[in-house]
Amino acid sequence: MSTGSFLRSAFTTKLYLTVLAAIVAGAALGLAAPGVGASLQPVGTGFISLIQMLIGPVVFCTIVTGIAAAGKLAGVGRIGIKALVYFEVLTTVALIIGLVAMDVFTPGAAIHANPAHLHLTGTTAQYAAAGAGSHWYDFLVAIIPTTFVSAFVDGNVLQVLLVSILFAVAVMSLGERGRPVIRGVELIGEAVFGIVRMVMCLAPVGAFGAMAYAMGKFGIKTLTSLGEFVGLFWATGIVFGVVVFGAVARLCGLRILRLYRYFKDELLITLGTANYEAVLPRLIAKLERLGCPRPIVGLVVPAGYTFNGDGVCLYLGFASLFIAQAFGIHLSLGKQIALLAVFLITSKGSAGVAGSGFIILAATLSTTGMLPVVGIVLIVGVDRFLSTMRGLVSLGGQILGSIVVSRWEGEFDLDTALSELSRGASTPVAEPAPSVA
Repeated sequence: MSTGSFLRSAFTTKLYLTVLAAIVAGAALGLAAPGVGASLQPVGTGFISLIQMLIGPVVFCTIVTGIAAAGKLAGVGRIGIKALVYFEVLTTVALIIGLVAMDVFTPGAAIHANPAHLHLTGTTAQYAAAGAGSHWYDFLVAIIPTTFVSAFVDGNVLQVLLVSILFAVAVMSLGERGRPVIRGVELIGEAVFGIVRMVMCLAPVGAFGAMAYAMGKFGIKTLTSLGEFVGLFWATGIVFGVVVFGAVARLCGLRILRLYRYFKDELLITLGTANYEAVLPRLIAKLERLGCPRPIVGLVVPAGYTFNGDGVCLYLGFASLFIAQAFGIHLSLGKQIALLAVFLITSKGSAGVAGSGFIILAATLSTTGMLPVVGIVLIVGVDRFLSTMRGLVSLGGQILGSIVVSRWEGEFDLDTALSELSRGASTPVAEPAPSVA
C-alpha cells in the first residue's frame, strides 16, 4: 500500500483506529507535559466548532428532503409523539438508576463538607448564576427563534427543527411548484455533507487536542481525589449502556454490542472530545444506511439532542445525591422523587449549552431549595471526566431513538440492518441525500 493510500485509509475507513491512537497520544502528552497539553485546548474546541457550524444546515436539509420524500404530512406529528414517549421513558429510567446507584454506594458520605466553607468563583459562579435565572419552562420558550435565520446563527438544534418542519410543510403545500425548491435544498444538502466529509478527516486531530487539554488541565491528581465518585459514574454508565440499551436493542431485533461496533467511530470521537454533538451529521447518515427511513431520522435525531439526554439525566441523579451525601443532608424517598420530577423537566433543552449539566443542576437546586447550590464546587474539578461518559450514554440513546421509532412505525428494515451490521461498518463519513425529484 502506498503512503497516500495508507493516509486516506487512516482518515476515512480506518478512522476509529486513528482516533483511538490520537486519544492515547493526547492523554500521554497531557500527563507528560501538562502545560503543553493544556495549551492545546483550541485544537479540540476548534474541531468541535467546525462540526457545530454544520449542524444547522444538516438538520434543515435532512428534514426538508425527508418530509418531501415521505409525501405524508400527517405522519410527522405521530412520529414526534412516539419519539417523545421513547425519550421520556429512557430519561426517567436513567434518572432512577442514577439515584439508586448513589443510594446504594454513597461515595459522598466520606467527604464531610461544610457549605459555609465553600464559595462560588469563576466558572462555577457563572453556572450558578445562569441556573438561578432559569425556569422550568425555558426550553419551551426557547423553541421559538427570534428570526428565521437566528435559529441557524445561534446553533439551537430545536429551533432549527421547528423552522425546518414549518418550511417543509409550506413547500409541500405548493405542490408541483415546490419541487424545484426541494431539489435546490437536496443539492445544498449534498454540498453540506461534502463539507462534513472533509471536516471529519480532522477528527483525530480534534480528539488529540481535546484529550491532551483534559489531562494537562486536570490531570490524574484531580481524578483520583474523587476517584470513587467518577469510577462509580463510569461503571453505572457502562451498565446502563449494555443492560438498558441492550434490552431496547433486543426488542428491535438487534444486539447492542454489534450496534456499538457499527458506530465505533462516533463513540471514539465522543470519547476523545466529550461532545456527542460533533457526530450528529455522521449519525444521521449511518442510521439511514442502517435501514431507518430518512423522515424519521430527520425528526428523531435533532429532537433527541434536546429531549433525549440519557447521560445528562444519569449525571443529575448522581451529582445531586453526591452533594447531599457530602454535606450530610438526608433526602427521603419522597424528596428524591420530587427531585426526579423536577429533573425530568429541567433536563430538557440542554443541547448546545456549554456547562449545561452544571446549569441544569444549579437551576434545579435553586428551584427546590433542597440542597445548597454551592455544592457544585465539589465536582467541578472532575466534570470533564463525567462529561465524557454523559456524552457516550446520550449518544447510545440517540443511536437507538431512530431505530425504536422506525420499528414502532413498522418501517424499520431489519434485513438491511442485519446485513449492514455484519459488514462491520466500513461506512463512508456521510452520504448525499437521495433524489426526490
